[in-house]
Amino acid sequence: MTIIEIPDDEAASLRAKAAAQGLTLTEWLERLARETAPSPQPLKTGRGLLAKYGTAPSKADIDENRLEMFRAFAQE
Repeated sequence: MTIIEIPDDEAASLRAKAAAQGLTLTEWLERLARETAPSPQPLKTGRGLLAKYGTAPSKADIDENRLEMFRAFAQE
């Protein structure tokens, strides 16, 4: 249990707001806390973040691209 100290006039105001909704102050504060608490967002893995780019190139594809890129450097 958590105790929050507030001035009596503020407590009376909050009790009135709770009573207007037919709730006790404790019930009203619990409802308010649930409504304003951020909902946890699912975590995304690295695999999930990169899935839109498709599969990774194979070793053969990488080797082929490397040969193609540096082919001009071999010529004099």
